[in-house]
Amino acid sequence: MLTAFTAALTLITLGELGDKTFFISMILATRHSKRWVFLGGWGALTLMTLLSVALGKVFQLLPREVTFYAAILLFTIFGLKMLIQGLRMGDAPCEDECEAAVERVEKAEANLSRWGSNPAWATVGEAFSLTFIAEWGDRTQIATITLAATSHALGVALGAIVGHGICMAIAVLGGGFAAGHFSERTLTLSGGALFLIFAVVTAVQGLPELS
Repeated sequence: MLTAFTAALTLITLGELGDKTFFISMILATRHSKRWVFLGGWGALTLMTLLSVALGKVFQLLPREVTFYAAILLFTIFGLKMLIQGLRMGDAPCEDECEAAVERVEKAEANLSRWGSNPAWATVGEAFSLTFIAEWGDRTQIATITLAATSHALGVALGAIVGHGICMAIAVLGGGFAAGHFSERTLTLSGGALFLIFAVVTAVQGLPELS
């Protein structure tokens, strides 16, 4: 369980930095109460984590060989994709993911009144919906499903939830500082390298079990 917790915590914490959900939370925190932005965003990520882990448990019903090789393949694909994406970026603090986040927030802000007149509820609702939609099908969601299918599900769930909480806190409390000191290119390249490391670790750890 501890190994699964540590793996999920590391992958989610580093994988979410510079992601759409990170920039969405960072932008919202400059316009609304940081407390409610954090609660709404983390609530969405917690729900997404639980759904992803549940799906991963379903995949555990498949033969061990299938989930083993699928995990290596997915980690490798995401790693290479992020490395290629990062190499094509410039060194500006805000590029692809950041620009997409700005666009989504602007559209949501125009319809903020749909969440009611209570500022706290409106902020929580906006942060929750934006984060949940942005995270659906995202690389960290797929990574959570993959980890849950090949590791201790409870450890993965706890590690991912804590990791999302750390990233959300960084985005809400110090997102401006982080964005000013770390370019999206650097974060993307680091995330890509991390996914490739997980592909290698999964392969090394899983081979003895299959032999």
